[in-house]
Amino acid sequence: MCPANEELKLLRDRIDTIDEEVLQLINQRAAIAIEVAAAKQSLGETGSFYRPEREAEVLRHVIDTNEGPLDDMDVAHLFRALMSACLSAEKPLTVAFLGPEGTYSHAAAKKHFGYAIKNNALPTINDVFREVETGSANFGVVPIENSSEGVISNTLDNFIDSPLNVCGEVSLRIHHHLLGNADSLQKIKRVYSHQQSLAQCRNWLTLHLPDAEQVSVSSNAEAARRAVDEPGNAAIAGLPASELYGLKSLASNIEDNPNNTTRFLVIGKLETRPTGEDKTSIMVSSRNEAGALYSLLAPIAQHKVSMSKIESRPSHRGLWEYVFFLDLDGHIEEPEIKAVLDEISQQAVTLKLLGSYPKSVLDL
Repeated sequence: MCPANEELKLLRDRIDTIDEEVLQLINQRAAIAIEVAAAKQSLGETGSFYRPEREAEVLRHVIDTNEGPLDDMDVAHLFRALMSACLSAEKPLTVAFLGPEGTYSHAAAKKHFGYAIKNNALPTINDVFREVETGSANFGVVPIENSSEGVISNTLDNFIDSPLNVCGEVSLRIHHHLLGNADSLQKIKRVYSHQQSLAQCRNWLTLHLPDAEQVSVSSNAEAARRAVDEPGNAAIAGLPASELYGLKSLASNIEDNPNNTTRFLVIGKLETRPTGEDKTSIMVSSRNEAGALYSLLAPIAQHKVSMSKIESRPSHRGLWEYVFFLDLDGHIEEPEIKAVLDEISQQAVTLKLLGSYPKSVLDL
């Protein structure tokens, strides 16, 4: 054997040895996770053993201590998969999302919870809320806003009456693909997609498919399913949908904004403890009088709390009555956030805490 082949064999033998050690350590971790589950049960805990703040702390620690050569995000994704598998060994999570499988909501659920979950694909965002409220799913993943097209109003409307908390967030870079079975773009007569995706690809569609009919459907995966039927049909969806439905990618990355990103919220019944890197989401309504909104927002500036988002929606309880959704940097247990909410409550007609939760660690 030549020296180069001998060196290659030695390196592969070292990798095999390390792989065996890694496998042993992974199984040791899983065994301890099962012991943790037993300890929690002995303390009277039931339901899910998932703790968003604990997972956020582990991922941040992994990123902070990573010395390479692997990229921080690659290491974090590996540990996310490991934690997901260990949690499944304790007790599998059921996660509801806007289906069918292959949607961006499905991708966001896998990114946040890992692959070792029970998928619960549902036809509408309303159904995701109801499934978690009834306990049929441990958590739900719902889109809240897109960097190009703005807020997802149906999600905000559900929060008005839902008792669920926001337990986490996840951001997903959105790359749209034109999927179909046609031989060329000239043969495309109809394009199916969710209305948000059609809007996010408006310029590309105008330039490349100006005569094709645009048809809005409930999800991009549903669009892919419909595109299977006829050669003249196409869908705008992600690559996972092409694999699920056996479609070709006719054009890639057709979104008008290359930084197109959607933010999703994780909803459930948990209240999470602070991690030091948190957000607090609230819903407020004000009196219909001059300066009312200013009075609501003034305590935020006075206590030097950063407000990262504000959106308004009709309250559905009276003509021209609105509720405001706010995201604040910090946790409800922090003195500054407590003080802000105490002062807002004195001015607001209603104040509802939607949840304090860890900021997304795996941002993109």
